Amino acid sequence: MSASPTAIDWHARARALTIDGRPFIGGRRVDSVEGQSFDCISPIDGRVIGSVARGQATDIDAAVRSARAAFEDGRWSQRAPAARKRVLLNFAEKILAAKEELALLETLDMGKPIQYSLGVDVASTARCIAWYAEAVDKIYDEIAPTGPNALALIQREPMGVIGAIVPWNYPMIMSAWKLGPALAAGNSVVLKPSEKSPLTALRLAELALEAGLPEGVFNVVPGFGHEAGEALALHMDVDAIGFTGSTRVGRKMLDYAGRSNLKRVYNELGGKSAFLVFPDFDDLKRAAATVAGSMFFNQGESCNAPSRVLVHESIADEFVALLAAEAPQYQAGDPLNAKTVMGALVDEGQLRTVMGYIDSGRNEGARVVAGAEQARIDTGGYFVQPTIFDGVTPEMKIAREEIFGPVMSVLRFKDEAEAVSIANNSPYGLQASVWSSHIDRAHRVARALRAGTVHVNQYDEDDMTVPFGGYKQSGNGRDKSLHAFDKYTELKTTWLRINK
Repeated sequence: MSASPTAIDWHARARALTIDGRPFIGGRRVDSVEGQSFDCISPIDGRVIGSVARGQATDIDAAVRSARAAFEDGRWSQRAPAARKRVLLNFAEKILAAKEELALLETLDMGKPIQYSLGVDVASTARCIAWYAEAVDKIYDEIAPTGPNALALIQREPMGVIGAIVPWNYPMIMSAWKLGPALAAGNSVVLKPSEKSPLTALRLAELALEAGLPEGVFNVVPGFGHEAGEALALHMDVDAIGFTGSTRVGRKMLDYAGRSNLKRVYNELGGKSAFLVFPDFDDLKRAAATVAGSMFFNQGESCNAPSRVLVHESIADEFVALLAAEAPQYQAGDPLNAKTVMGALVDEGQLRTVMGYIDSGRNEGARVVAGAEQARIDTGGYFVQPTIFDGVTPEMKIAREEIFGPVMSVLRFKDEAEAVSIANNSPYGLQASVWSSHIDRAHRVARALRAGTVHVNQYDEDDMTVPFGGYKQSGNGRDKSLHAFDKYTELKTTWLRINK
């Protein structure tokens, strides 16, 4: 039995950690072809924790060739679904067995609290892999209705080589959302993790091999987006790209597909989620606690963070006071302390970005209710206080753009129609939440909101059984659930003549 997180000296384990930042290609760690590398810097204290290969087009090409060879010879793609299931279930068990190591890597790499790396990220990663393992031998193909002289089969087949490009905010979970359905369907994968958080992806590849995944089926090339990421998206022998990241880079993914082989591109992009609170809701304290917990979780570095809080003007003052009372419990702390609930931003660049938005909010006339300052400056890390702005109007920058930090904006509305209008007046449509005690209003507003997921009287209720994705510039396609198989499979129709 593993020790309680509070009983572990995470700082001692961090000091003893040895980092291997080499690519994982063809079932083993290899040196980067070009020999370039970059320092992996921990946002906790700004120290270098290791050297990581700066993958180039030559490394991507080697990984794609390895993945293609594995796909074509059928070592994985031709295995029966039940056989793939056994390997992936073993992979999930390996992840859980290495949970403390993976959690430490995740926290050191991107700054989230160790309790959440351990209890949320590792657990969710294993659960995702296991879910798709269990699903793959329970999906049936189809037989179309035909006349007596023919048989028409409609079958799903693996696509081939999948390029997966994942962000830095949930490195393991986002990797699993791509790997689970892609591997379960029989594809080979080349994963390019963010240069800001590459460590757990490399370790996952080793664990998959230990679990029985054949060599070459799962490859990882760390590197920068404009180098390794671009090379992967432009590669002529990659059949599809599963990308999670910014809308700006998502547009580039579509361009790269057009400039190469018209590979399929599935983008899960940004968000500016609206949290609507109506005056008929009878527990404002619970609503305030929910939005604060969801907004400041993961330091606000979540695409579905409820950063726009829309409150009816008749209850706005009371609600803002309740929000202010919630802020102190989310003060930034040492991510390696098992009791910390909000950690560090991922790097110095993100710190500057978030502080720039805070300055913009002040300059445009929003009122600071809580926070709005850098924190823990003496540590050398990248911390920001949980920040709440009141008096925000829809045209302000902090109300329009995705901040990706612990910054909440409170906007006031007069009636239901205005609330829906403000909520939908965004290029994004990832998630939303409606708080009302009237069932008719809750349904009416939920239907009117242009978002991929709408919560009613709660937020962040989640499960692998439901799809995740958004409307508009929040992307296309869906991660999670059985719908994710649509992204990584081809539909083939086979006609058979039946002679009398």
